[in-house]
Amino acid sequence: MKKVLLVAAATLAMGSVQANPYDALGCSACHGVGGKSAIPTYPSLAKSARPDLDVVKALKDFQSGARKDPTMSAMAPLAAGQEQAIADYLAGQ
Repeated sequence: MKKVLLVAAATLAMGSVQANPYDALGCSACHGVGGKSAIPTYPSLAKSARPDLDVVKALKDFQSGARKDPTMSAMAPLAAGQEQAIADYLAGQ
C-alpha cells in the first residue's frame, strides 16, 4: 500500500512540476518556492515581493546579453519560449 501511495504522490508531483516551468527549470533552487527567496543574495521574484519586476524582460535581457550575471546568463537561455509562463506563475504568488 505504501508503494502505491508513493507512486501516486510522485506522479502528482511530476504533473504539477511539468505544468509549472518555474519549478521545472529549477528557478526555485535560488529564487525560492513561489518566487519567495530565503537567500539574501538571490532576489525574490514573486509579484507580491517585486511588483515592479518585469520577468519576461529580465529573462530576455539575460538571454540577449543586455543584462549580465554569471548565473542568470547561463540559466536564462533554458527558459527560452517559456518566459511568459514563468511570469504568469510568479504573478500568482
